[in-house]
Amino acid sequence: MRYLLTIVSCLILFTLSAQDTLHNKLPDSLTMKLLNEVTVYASRIPERILQSPVSVEKVNEGYFNKSAAPSFFDALENVKGVQMITPSLGFRILNTRGFANTTNVRFAQLVDGMDVQSPHISSPIGSSLGPGDLDIENVEILPGVASALYGMNTINGLVNISTKNPFTTPGFSCMQKTGVTHAGDANSDPKIFSETSFRFAHVIDDRLAFKINATYTKGYDWIVNNYADQNPDANTSTNLTGADNPGADPVNSYGNESSDRKTISLGGKNYVVARTGYLERELVDYSLQNIKADAGIYYKFHNQNTVSYSFHFALLDNIYQRANRFRLQNYFLQQQAIQYQSKSLQAKIYFNNENSGKSYNLRSMGENIDRGYKQDTDWYKDYTTGFNTAVQGGALVAAAHHLARTFADAGRYEPGTAAFNQALEKLQNINNWDYGAALRVKASFVQAEAQWNLSENFLNALKTKAGVEVLAGFDHRTYIVFPDGNYFINPVKGKENDNIHYSKTGGFLSVTKTLLNSKAKIGAILRGDKNDYFPVLFNPRFTAVYSPAYNHNFRVAFQSGYRYPVIFEAYSNVNSGGVKRVGGLPVMSSGIFENAWLQSSITVFQSAVLTDINQNGLSKNAAIEKNKTLLRKNPYTYLQPEHVNSFEVGYKGVMLKRRLFVDLDFYFNNYRSFIAQANMNVPNTTKTDSIPYYLYNKTNQSAYRMWTNSKTVVHNYGISAGLTYRFFHGYTARGNVTYSKLKKSINEDGLEDGFNTPEWMTNISLGNENIYKNFGAGATFRWQSKYLCQSFLVTANVPAYATVDAQISYTLRKVNMRIKTGASNLFNHYYYSIAGGPSIGGFYYVTLIYGLK
Repeated sequence: MRYLLTIVSCLILFTLSAQDTLHNKLPDSLTMKLLNEVTVYASRIPERILQSPVSVEKVNEGYFNKSAAPSFFDALENVKGVQMITPSLGFRILNTRGFANTTNVRFAQLVDGMDVQSPHISSPIGSSLGPGDLDIENVEILPGVASALYGMNTINGLVNISTKNPFTTPGFSCMQKTGVTHAGDANSDPKIFSETSFRFAHVIDDRLAFKINATYTKGYDWIVNNYADQNPDANTSTNLTGADNPGADPVNSYGNESSDRKTISLGGKNYVVARTGYLERELVDYSLQNIKADAGIYYKFHNQNTVSYSFHFALLDNIYQRANRFRLQNYFLQQQAIQYQSKSLQAKIYFNNENSGKSYNLRSMGENIDRGYKQDTDWYKDYTTGFNTAVQGGALVAAAHHLARTFADAGRYEPGTAAFNQALEKLQNINNWDYGAALRVKASFVQAEAQWNLSENFLNALKTKAGVEVLAGFDHRTYIVFPDGNYFINPVKGKENDNIHYSKTGGFLSVTKTLLNSKAKIGAILRGDKNDYFPVLFNPRFTAVYSPAYNHNFRVAFQSGYRYPVIFEAYSNVNSGGVKRVGGLPVMSSGIFENAWLQSSITVFQSAVLTDINQNGLSKNAAIEKNKTLLRKNPYTYLQPEHVNSFEVGYKGVMLKRRLFVDLDFYFNNYRSFIAQANMNVPNTTKTDSIPYYLYNKTNQSAYRMWTNSKTVVHNYGISAGLTYRFFHGYTARGNVTYSKLKKSINEDGLEDGFNTPEWMTNISLGNENIYKNFGAGATFRWQSKYLCQSFLVTANVPAYATVDAQISYTLRKVNMRIKTGASNLFNHYYYSIAGGPSIGGFYYVTLIYGLK
């Protein structure tokens, strides 16, 4: 926090020292630009951002040029209210207003109004399919619920990246970015990062234009190094803890999880013993690569209406994190789209497609390499032999366990050897996680949508005479998933080899009216959505904006949102390390919920039985009978849509001779029926008396991780405040602070998604594109408080961290070129943004841009 106070003090001193220029007015052109800045996505029609009825943040090229972030996408981390987590250098994830995770299905990412998600993941892979920096016009972020206008996957908000129009920004531009990462990294030598991109746009005539973009990125990913034991109490009944715990499960080591350990009897006592497993860095090539390109052709009619076709693709190597971590390799994404736009009508149809290539699951890879050289039965037999031999030789119990592991691991494939590499390559091509590791998913979706501003044609008189504007919209999406037999299956008998189809259709009607001589504006939206498996659900939004003066605007809004289960929540059928992860639709999971017992209660039950056997001298049967009341029947059932009600108030205004822009918002959310996962086991018997005995023996039960709904009703609230101060000579100072708080209320069951959000986030920046004779500079300070991160990979506290970014640029205007050198995390203080994720260090770069506009 002392860093924050220091930066604030410096900004105050800088402001005071510049007071001799502050009596001068900003240029009229800049003043009008600030006052009349337009947002499109807050209401799906152009309106002054100061009069937006909901929270919206907008940044443009000028923001990025002053920013010290290496890329436009990275610079969004410093926008008010935005949290960014980093499972990988090439896979950064945006979120707002809580409940962040590495598969952020509650927050949509659009490019020119089109969703760029990977269909089976149901969220984007960072900016892999997004535009390159050279083609970005501006970015709008809507924090919070946006379901009334945009439908599913937007109950936490959305971001839209608008690209440049070839008619208005023709020409050639290119960029070379070269950087260094992993400086001072104990796990790696320094690595080179390189990104090359170009943009070419050309106007053939006053009706026809096209553009082409391409970006090639190559680097070395951030490395995970969290080896904290997630199973530290496995053998406390025998006083084997810490490094002596034979059942240890380090976070970033794979092949020693719950499905890779068992309870064995040694020397008259029972011990939990895990297979050895492998560290992540032994299983994965951290080389990062992304090749992406897009092309578009645009035709303009006599009346200025336009029609366009665009094609985007990406081919990437990356790391992805969900309940497990994955190596994405030769992962292919594409999007094709046709759009029509006029003053009153917008329509588009687009197609997203993915092929996971040669990607693989790191956990399955670790455990199946281990099993490939020696099956569990043989390994535990050898472990028992090694332990008994060591004890007979006089070794103490702790030492005997270490010697037993060494004996059982004889012949184990060592990382880097030919045998290890051959095993890894073989498993990478086996699409069954019981004995392979491949991720072989092919999925697509088709989206068609249209919106019609009725006030521009049929109801124009209503708009001009009564100040009423009417907008209607429609959209339909169908997912198409190839049943690969491992990750997805078609559950319908007789159609096992047919593609899975999963659809949703929706529409909305929006009405707004101005009042009090245009000082007030009220609005109402009603949206209805129908999913294949659920009845019609309605999402309303009610808003009011009051502007007592042109520069001051107060707003209040209430809106509701539903989220339908996405593809992997609805249809997944993965057998991952002995735990079957099954979609929550009845067609997928019939009979499981009704016969299951909570895995958390089984763990408590097994631990109590183990303690009674080892410490109290009870027989196994007696210990089971004594502790069977600890078992809890599963209370959860089939999936239902997730729901949120949100209330928001805010203010946007300009003051101090129109130099200071102020943006405040407060929100309060109420969530019900959180879609989450529950671990439960089904005993391989229906005899009531036998169930406890089956649940004590891991081989006599089937383990499931089921998609279902939490029973907890959750409240969360927060406030964000942002200030932007524009000095006379081109200096811009920005500061924002965000406070987020989780408040659970009734029926707490611990099943709801982790809040995974720091209580405090702060950004302070100062920049100028032209300080002196074409030299520019910028610096940003970011601090966030520690937070509890909860996921199925790991639950742990993420420590607070502070970073400083800085850059200096020089513009050669005669040759349209800019050189920018800078650093993200300038002081190279390694930090984590998410539990189980990589350690993130400094990124030092030089960027050369040709073709400035």
